[in-house]
Amino acid sequence: MKEKKSLWQKLTGSREVSLVLILIVLLIVVQILSGGSFLTGRNISEIFRNNSLTMLMALGMLCVLLTGGIDISITSVLAFSGMSIGLLQKYDILHNTLLLFLIAACIGLVCGLINGTIISRGHVAPIICTMGAMYIWRGLAYVISNNAWASGEDVSGFSDFGKDGSVGPYIILLVAYVIFFIVMKWTRFGRRIYAVGSNAEAAQVSGINVPSVLTQVYMVMGLLAGISGAMSVSVYASAQPNMQYGKEMDVIAACVIGGVSMSGGRGSVVGTFLGALFYAIVAKALPLVGLQAIWQNLIKGIIILAVVLLNVITQRTMDRANLERREI
Repeated sequence: MKEKKSLWQKLTGSREVSLVLILIVLLIVVQILSGGSFLTGRNISEIFRNNSLTMLMALGMLCVLLTGGIDISITSVLAFSGMSIGLLQKYDILHNTLLLFLIAACIGLVCGLINGTIISRGHVAPIICTMGAMYIWRGLAYVISNNAWASGEDVSGFSDFGKDGSVGPYIILLVAYVIFFIVMKWTRFGRRIYAVGSNAEAAQVSGINVPSVLTQVYMVMGLLAGISGAMSVSVYASAQPNMQYGKEMDVIAACVIGGVSMSGGRGSVVGTFLGALFYAIVAKALPLVGLQAIWQNLIKGIIILAVVLLNVITQRTMDRANLERREI
């Protein structure tokens, strides 16, 4: 006879459900502390727009982390691709929005291909490879800029795509998350990523080309970082070689909050979205509730650590429940 699950077991039996509950509690607390001014249409719109780059790149990082890898060069790829299309506009070479996005995406794809090939074929540790790549791609952004930058006037037409009130960034996010949800849940490529992350040796024995899968996930990451480079230029109406410097940790944090395992094999698109949304809400809420800047990083770190610990407890609960079912 099946033992009836308690409400607590039901709630902690899913990382996504747990995170949704935490988000609801967080929103209620912030709404109270802000005097009812947080949950407005404008604030919600700004949360998605200002964090669209993190949310988009979190999808690529999900794929990389699922294989047990990591990519800390993503914001350097973003800067290189964004600076490239910024200069194309600055010197009146190209102003077509679609082509500029395609060029940025291709630059990111090539960067990801190089990273992935070195990691999968050269058997270089992902952290080492992408650390070197981080300096290379950022260095190239500085080299091609030659101490110049593309101002708002230079990218005026292109910035219309991401300006305040435009639906451009939201459409890209929506399309990306729908595509990744389908790919990771119902396609062979998605299943192979999970298989490689769960047990690479077993995946290889079962006929999966592990080096090929590894290369492809870094290409996906590079592609999204390239698109994010174009979005950065459009949203912030400028192109500089130092843009989004150090923000790669925000992307990794969003994935980890969403329940993605850094050892590979565990994570979901829904969890990644919720993690990125949680991170974005915390970043927006801390200054809004009147917290001093010197305390914001400390509080943010404590909140993130608490959510990650809850994810660990949830995962252990799920593992224990699965083990009990197998014993029965």
